[in-house]
Amino acid sequence: MFDIQPMNAQTYRQQTRRSTLIIAVIFLALAMVLSTSAVTVFGEPGGDNLRFNIGGVFAAVLVMAALMRKVFWTQPWMAPAVYGWQLKRSLMSVTNVMHHVTAAVEAGDPSAMKLLRFYHLGLDQMHQLDGNSSDHGQLRREMEQHEARMQALGMDTDQTRLDPAWLEAVKRTSV
Repeated sequence: MFDIQPMNAQTYRQQTRRSTLIIAVIFLALAMVLSTSAVTVFGEPGGDNLRFNIGGVFAAVLVMAALMRKVFWTQPWMAPAVYGWQLKRSLMSVTNVMHHVTAAVEAGDPSAMKLLRFYHLGLDQMHQLDGNSSDHGQLRREMEQHEARMQALGMDTDQTRLDPAWLEAVKRTSV
């Protein structure tokens, strides 16, 4: 389950820039240290040591992947970036079945209507957090139309939680 959390877009962008900078600096330091170490241990003085430099960078990529999964992912300074990643991943899970969702919404399926409402709210937040206002007008019109339809049916429009059961229900009904 994923819940859309209220978040200040300016603060989000500031914190994600900071975490990106931290990760980049750590990666650069690791790549330099591991490449230098590989050349020192395995290289030839005055020889072609490109493969050892590339090996050091590749090793740094592997170490960074492990650090991201095991250490950094749970750090408070990474929380906004992790939230953004989870939001985008949740939206992608809906996008992947959007053809089923739209068909089920047209048929009046309550799960699909909730799913589409979550998608609209999540996409709206993602656009705000990323500072992307290019498609905002079109999204707003779609959101308002769908919200009005849900209200007319007496449905709760506060769908800030992605329920995986909705995805499964939409997939099942459209097969």
